[in-house]
Amino acid sequence: MKSKHLRADVLAGLTTSFALVPECIAFALVAHLNPLMGLYGAFIICTLTALFGGRPGMVSGAAGSMAVVIVALVVQHGVQYLLATVLLGGLIMVAFGLLRLGKLVRMVPHPVMLGFVNGLAIIIALAQLEHFRDGEAWLSGTPLYLMLGLVATTMAIVYLLPRLTRAVPPALAAILGVGLLAYLLGLPTHTLGDMAHIAGGLPVPAMPDVPWNLETLGIVAPYAVLMALVGLLETLLTLNLTDEITESRGYPDRECAALGAANLVSGLFGGMGGCAMIGQTMINLGSGGRGRLSGVVAGVMILLFVLFLSPLIERIPLAALVGVMFVVAQQTFAWASLRVLDKVPLNDALVIVAVTIVTVFTDLATAVLCGIVIAALNFAWQQARELYADTHREADGSKLYRLHGTLFFASTTPFLNQFDPAGDPPQVTLDCRHLSFVDYSAIAALKTLRERYAKAGKHLRVLHLSERCRQLLKRAGVQHE
Repeated sequence: MKSKHLRADVLAGLTTSFALVPECIAFALVAHLNPLMGLYGAFIICTLTALFGGRPGMVSGAAGSMAVVIVALVVQHGVQYLLATVLLGGLIMVAFGLLRLGKLVRMVPHPVMLGFVNGLAIIIALAQLEHFRDGEAWLSGTPLYLMLGLVATTMAIVYLLPRLTRAVPPALAAILGVGLLAYLLGLPTHTLGDMAHIAGGLPVPAMPDVPWNLETLGIVAPYAVLMALVGLLETLLTLNLTDEITESRGYPDRECAALGAANLVSGLFGGMGGCAMIGQTMINLGSGGRGRLSGVVAGVMILLFVLFLSPLIERIPLAALVGVMFVVAQQTFAWASLRVLDKVPLNDALVIVAVTIVTVFTDLATAVLCGIVIAALNFAWQQARELYADTHREADGSKLYRLHGTLFFASTTPFLNQFDPAGDPPQVTLDCRHLSFVDYSAIAALKTLRERYAKAGKHLRVLHLSERCRQLLKRAGVQHE
């Protein structure tokens, strides 16, 4: 059984490495960098996070979300400032992990997760359309038909091969099969070598050639913080998705620290920064990769491609890789979320759609932030509406208010509206057995209520406060007896 798992991890890692190469080259070109920087970054980050990270089976590399963040920096200040940014971003990630802040991902609601997955699936699919261009013009005629035919053949192999055998990952069989077909028939189609030549040597360690002063820090710090936040966010959300698919538990804090260390090493060896890559993770998991070995094999294979195997790898048709990524996009998209849009609460449906759209048109960090804000506002609104009071007259003529719910910034007005200081008897009791005080707004509301009754010449007595509420009131100097 163990040898079977090792074989599955090796084949999955090999499959993933083929899918990593064009993505990393493309992201390096987007960032105006030498493609080798993307490949070196992928090798280092993929290997180190696989060895030391907190989520076996997840694949990290030079990600597009981080490439977009640093385009302006590279254009304005050059490659060396980028490497300094990667170092600082890595330190921020390590600190995030050591401070055990990975648990903050629990604050991301499930509708936001669905929107994140759907948005990235659409981005993966749209990114493949660039391969249907020849320069600035779209392919047409025979080249277009040939490209479409090879893409369709690749997708057919990926979908149909599992019905015949599961001995080989279908994506690997499709890439190698279509590549061999194009080579034997001499088909005139674009190959990986048309994107960039990937032959190179071993990465060499060197500190970034920048002035180490406060001026440099002022330039790189904003980009480093943004790069770290985007990378951590995408990694933690991908980790959650991997947990669901594998029905196992990862360790987010360890993954954050390992990712930061990997970025530090990448920056020192002239590589791009990176984070988890959902498309390649899906390929790895779909190919049977569950252990650390799959990520290690994927990372090491990228280095072998650069050092020794570039003549072979550069012959792989782009159509084969495009077909595999189209399948990944289709399998990544949470189709079930479309079926439940009319069944879930309207606000949750709004979050799913909003996060999907914002992810496609802006970036992941903005999309997730928007989703969390919408979900948080809706939660606050719902909690505020659930506050209510039971009232009745006591035998001695006093009035009892028994409040139910949560008192916080959004519910202070409904809370105060429950009372009638002008019409109530001289003695009023507030029973807080079922009322929770959450923030300073709650304390201020109770203080305001006391003042209203005092102004009306009446006495308000507060009973059954929880110990936590007593401490909050005591710290704020508000009497509750």
